[in-house]
Amino acid sequence: MLDIKMIRQNVDEVKEQLGNRGVKPEIIEEIVAKDRKRRDIIVQTETLKKQRNDVSQAIAQLKRNKENADAQIEEMKKVGDAIKAFDEELNGLDEEVTDMASRLPNMPNKTIPVGPDEDSNVELRKVGTPRTFDFEPKAHWEIGEKLDILDFERGAKVAGSRFLYYKGWGARLERALYNFMLDEHAADGYTEIIPPYVVNDESMYGTGQFPKFKADVFQIENENLTLIPTAEVPLTNYYRDEVIPEEKLPVYFTALSPSFRSEAGSAGRDTRGLIRLHQFNKVEMVKYTKPEDSYAELEKMTNDAGRIMEKLGLPYHVITLSTGDMGFSAAMTHDLEVWLPAQDMYREISSCSNTETFQARRAHIQYRDDNGKLQFVHTLNGSGLAVGRTLAAVLENYQNEDGSVTVPEVLRPYMGGLDVIK
Repeated sequence: MLDIKMIRQNVDEVKEQLGNRGVKPEIIEEIVAKDRKRRDIIVQTETLKKQRNDVSQAIAQLKRNKENADAQIEEMKKVGDAIKAFDEELNGLDEEVTDMASRLPNMPNKTIPVGPDEDSNVELRKVGTPRTFDFEPKAHWEIGEKLDILDFERGAKVAGSRFLYYKGWGARLERALYNFMLDEHAADGYTEIIPPYVVNDESMYGTGQFPKFKADVFQIENENLTLIPTAEVPLTNYYRDEVIPEEKLPVYFTALSPSFRSEAGSAGRDTRGLIRLHQFNKVEMVKYTKPEDSYAELEKMTNDAGRIMEKLGLPYHVITLSTGDMGFSAAMTHDLEVWLPAQDMYREISSCSNTETFQARRAHIQYRDDNGKLQFVHTLNGSGLAVGRTLAAVLENYQNEDGSVTVPEVLRPYMGGLDVIK
């Protein structure tokens, strides 16, 4: 969430920066106007409270002198009624301003590309060379179904579209991938966490999913609980409403979790395969840092995700997202996209974002600096990696003409030594 004081003091800049993210200037103007009215009421209320105190003292003096204080008592009653009315109006304005501000996206870092959509994204680097096939590469869902390791038909029968069963070596390969990822991140200094897979509304608000994106999640009816769309939510809320000791920073967390997404608005997109499911496994990375360290930590996080693909031998590239393509909470995002031969294109497999103080302000996560002053931490999150998409990339990049799939060397210890899935 953006600081109301910052918005008030930098109205033109906020209009320009958030305008690049699709926010109309009238929304900023309305927030500023309501905030101005709120502050005016505070001044009037404080004036009335001083008047009430003065009248109260006058009444006490009159009573001590055994004089009539009816007029002053009537005056104090009117002042009290006015204060009550102002307080009610103030509470309403507080709620309105907070609600409107909570729906504003983060201010983008000034160095990122400005543009309305993904066409404005900028490629930073390519890593690895896509394999040249001497046969027509098949899509991962076709490979998986022919090997009898992915069962989409029965997944749809039991749960609905965009669900599946991993079966036999498919289940083993999925497990091998996420165990490999967790081991790599643990070796890089991340503390492994097994988080709750359901969270309350306060947690969803803290990371920016609520109130704006309720349509994108699965909620438990009649409960203040939501199935997590990503482990970012429970990992970032670990320190919600807490002050982290400065000496602990930076904090690195990693976790495997299922992710549940309604995929609202994605009708007709990626209806086949593992790219866009309602339930999928993901290994997440989350960091809490001091503000001055967060962008260096973003680069490290991006490299941590990339190193997983490099060890798996998967070609990928890194792009910086434009203002129009970036997620709600992010100030800067690097996407890592893996090469899928059957689609002849790169597809997203990880997003690494710095949210600066946006989530910390919503979730009240602070630390005390060298001067003893409370400051908001910066929070970062990234996929390390989306497991199903990684499995899709392995099947497509390591497929053989006879329909078998070679197991990447780093995964073989996790696969009982198996080198080819036949």
